[in-house]
Amino acid sequence: MDDLDLFENLRAVENLEIIEMDAEIVRNSREALNPFQHLSDRQFIGKYRLSKDLCQIVIDMVRPFMKEPSRQSALTIERKVLTALRFLAAGSYQLDVGENSHSLVSQPSVSRIIEEFVNAVNNPSIFEKYVYFPRNFEELNGSCQRFYNKYSFPGIIGVIDCTHVAIVPPKTEDNLYPEHIYVNRKGYHSINTQLICDADLKIINVSAKFPGSANDACVWNSSNVKTFLMDLHENGHASYFLLGDSGYALRPWLMTPYLDPAPLSPEASYNNAFCSIRSTIERCIGVLKMRFRCLLKHRVLHYTPNKASKIINTCVVLHNMCITDNVSLVDVDEDEIIDFGIYQTLDETLLNNRGMVNLRNPELSSGRHIRDQIVQTLFNN
Repeated sequence: MDDLDLFENLRAVENLEIIEMDAEIVRNSREALNPFQHLSDRQFIGKYRLSKDLCQIVIDMVRPFMKEPSRQSALTIERKVLTALRFLAAGSYQLDVGENSHSLVSQPSVSRIIEEFVNAVNNPSIFEKYVYFPRNFEELNGSCQRFYNKYSFPGIIGVIDCTHVAIVPPKTEDNLYPEHIYVNRKGYHSINTQLICDADLKIINVSAKFPGSANDACVWNSSNVKTFLMDLHENGHASYFLLGDSGYALRPWLMTPYLDPAPLSPEASYNNAFCSIRSTIERCIGVLKMRFRCLLKHRVLHYTPNKASKIINTCVVLHNMCITDNVSLVDVDEDEIIDFGIYQTLDETLLNNRGMVNLRNPELSSGRHIRDQIVQTLFNN
């Protein structure tokens, strides 16, 4: 397979489900305060999570995909975007968003506004501009270089993990997506969302389509990024890999930590460096969910799984825009108990039997060899 084809194949099968949908014109005759004029820069970020300049960029970005007001009493696209951003930021019930003095929109209108906005952001022309896995060797090498500059650890494209986003129970009569498959190991309904981030906390891949009962390894095994990395290695480019925790299987393209290395050994030094680098994805998930609190466990998305997935994708796009634009994160409420939905899913039986399985798995043997080479090069001094 030609090297360029690898990247084209990845882009062609990006795991994004788009359903184009028109929304009705939303009308409201009440006059709201203009937050661009009424709020300070800090207050604006606190309420909408974006700076004023970045918010204007988002408004212009989605304008071609949202309906312009047809009457004087109809809501402008600017007002609709601000209403949707407030919901994503606060994660509170739609009625609370609608009663905000800077939106003043009815609850049914808020629901339609959110749907129209997230459909716009999920359009491939927008989504793929802001969320993409490296598309060529220049971008691959650039991602590796940023990790190396921070951690002196070569070859890392990104760090992978999953996080659960709580949703209301889906309809039990849905034969395709029955309610019970969304119950995760913690007992609540969720979307198990796979994220891969770079050294700057920018998300380079998101898969938000799996029910809460799916474990992290299952989500990864269905990932197009995995297929891409396997093809990359098969074509002789074996110096690129992701980092993942022990819930993932060690492979040449996915490095994991050693299990119970001897204290002060080179393997223990590798694990220490590994943990420091892997914390990147935990910080990324924390920033994402604190910036857009609709994703927090106790806020719960009151939408179907498909709409919830689009909301997650939308938050990822906006998160990346904020990272690129260096938008500050609002202060955390110290009294608020936060659950970021990151759960270890390694099966203890698998852990105990892993040694026997490894002996029969050539991919795992190759992964072990690469990991041992890293230890020999970086930590065996």
